[in-house]
Amino acid sequence: MPKIVSEQSFDGAEALIQRLGLDELLAEVRQIVTTFELLVEERKDANGSKVLRALIDQRFSAAGGWKQRKTGGVDWIKQQAINGRPRHICVGVEIQVSGRSDMLSVDLIHLRKQLLQGNIDLAVLVVPSDRLGYFLTDRVAKLSEAHRHIEMARADDMPFVLIAIEHDGTGPALPKQGKRSSKDEPKPGTQI
Repeated sequence: MPKIVSEQSFDGAEALIQRLGLDELLAEVRQIVTTFELLVEERKDANGSKVLRALIDQRFSAAGGWKQRKTGGVDWIKQQAINGRPRHICVGVEIQVSGRSDMLSVDLIHLRKQLLQGNIDLAVLVVPSDRLGYFLTDRVAKLSEAHRHIEMARADDMPFVLIAIEHDGTGPALPKQGKRSSKDEPKPGTQI
């Protein structure tokens, strides 16, 4: 199973987790990103990262209660009722295992916006460790780059948790998504 090799809390996130009882939702995030087999070929840029992203998205969907936003917002959000009342607490999760490292800044903006608007109470950002990132496709965000983006975006002043995952062993390469070429595109006027 993948393991969490780093977990860092920012701006009082630990106190917030305890005060609001967000530990169950955070434990669910940890379980989703770790309780499956993740074998990769341990060679630089050998593994397709989109396959890993699809696998994690599938696991959030199967866990139940998580709502996905495809573009322009936080990837996954889940609400939990407080003592069966209509009030609820909310965690938002950004998964950055397949995009270019500069997308980390965009993810941090999405998380900050949702926190400031009161749509989520705690933000979580999941990235590959530097070791796993080395084996994924070129330019994928890694833990060290996440730290750089957090500093540049001054995101260390918002309550969030940064989680880095690492594969559990060697295996066949994760398939890479083929690049589309102009030959793959239909010619104007042809029927599909």
